[in-house]
Formats: sequence, C-alpha cells, structure tokens
Amino acid sequence: MNAEDISRILLFEDDDLIVVNKPYGYFVHKSSLDATSDQILMYPVRDYTGCHVYPIHRLDRKTTGILLFAKNKSALAHYNKLFEDRKVDKTYLTICRGFLPDSGTIDYALKLESGKVQDAITSFKLIEKSEIPVEGQKFPTSRFSLAEFYPETGRMHQIRKHAAHIFHPIVADRPHGCNKLNKVLIEQMDIHRMVLHALSLEIHQSNGAGSQYFFAPLPIEFILTAQKLGFNDLNNKYSASLFSGQPKSKPAADQSPGNDSIQ
Repeated sequence: MNAEDISRILLFEDDDLIVVNKPYGYFVHKSSLDATSDQILMYPVRDYTGCHVYPIHRLDRKTTGILLFAKNKSALAHYNKLFEDRKVDKTYLTICRGFLPDSGTIDYALKLESGKVQDAITSFKLIEKSEIPVEGQKFPTSRFSLAEFYPETGRMHQIRKHAAHIFHPIVADRPHGCNKLNKVLIEQMDIHRMVLHALSLEIHQSNGAGSQYFFAPLPIEFILTAQKLGFNDLNNKYSASLFSGQPKSKPAADQSPGNDSIQ
C-alpha cells in the first residue's frame, strides 16, 4: 500500500486527525510480532498526509475497520485522554460459533505476557442467528451468530479472548478460536480469514463540545464470509447511509433477559 491507496480507505481528515478504514493483514505500526513485515499502515498514512502521524489506538493485524491517527502531539494528547477517560464508544461486528444469548456483559480480566492482570469488560448484542447444513464437530449442522461487541476497555485481543471465554469464539480466529471448527471452515467452505470489524466509533468531546462519529463500511471479504455462513444482505444492513451520525444502541446495563454479567 502506498500514499495513493490511502485515499481509497480515507474516512475523515482535518488539521489534527486522520481516520482510515484499516484493511485486513496490516500492522498499525512496526511490530515485534513480525519484524520483517512491510504491511505497516502508519507509513503510507504518513506519506499521504505529508507529516508525521501518531496512532491514537490499535487494531489487531487481522482486524479491519476504523483507525485513528493524530497529526500532531497536541491532538495525540487530547484524544489519548478521551480514550483513557472512556469517552469513546466503539462498536465491532463479528461472527461467532454457536448461538449467543440476546445480550450480555463479559467481565473477565486478561493477563499480559508479562504476567500483569488487567480488568477487561465487553458488552455484546446478538443481531442474527444462522444454521447451515455443514457438518460440525458433533452435529450435522453448524450454528453461528452475527453480533455486535462493545468493548469498554481496550486490552490486546480483548474481544477475541472474551468471545472464546464464553465458548463462542470468533470464526477463523487463530489462536483464540476453535481449531476443529477452523479446519471445517477451511476444508469445506474455503474460509481462511477471521471476521472482526471495527464498525463505528463515537468520541464524546470534553466540556460539552459535542461528539465525533465515524463509520467504516464492511470489507467485501467480511460480506462474502457472512454469506457463506448464512447471513445475507449485510452490505445494505450496514450501509453508511444507515449510520450517518446515528450510533446503533447497545444493550443497557440493566437490560433483560440474557444480559447476565459473565465472569
């Protein structure tokens, strides 16, 4: 990817901020996870803007969707503070194994490689269920859930780990997913890519200055995978016109049934 390609994934730009729709397979910045990779998004974004850029947050290499870069250190400090103060509402769309409850909250701490334990909270809402005639591990059919996830904290692989913790791993996720299911998906359905997309992000500015809302259209690979798993017409259901500054409501903390906190 080069600077010219950034215009095709550009979602927003002003003097302080540039927002892009991150493609699959790209690191946000240079990473020890693959020191030789040339798929680093920060560099073409820098070349496109003509100035140094600073990642405000991170997305996993296999995750697509909304990604913010600051164009100066003052903007970086401003947006970092809003993220730290949890003034940012994030919505992710994904497909999980099995039938999820209608909604819920996962309150389950996650451990870093260093051994440090961090609190981690994720809410979710079931959007649609699917059952297809593909033989799974024990049954003649396979069940899946299209769901929105709303992370309240921002830990590494948080949604992926939390989905696995409640026994509804994200399809084609490695290493947090189900290896047996992933094998079936590859061999019978030619599904190789994990589908986790940062769909929308709303930033509540301090001092009553309003909010900024961003929406990232689904990549074609997500839509095609969803079709194979029985979820159709996602391109229309999640079109930009339906999300023009109007965030979809996430489950309220006291919503029932099915919103029990999972630990």
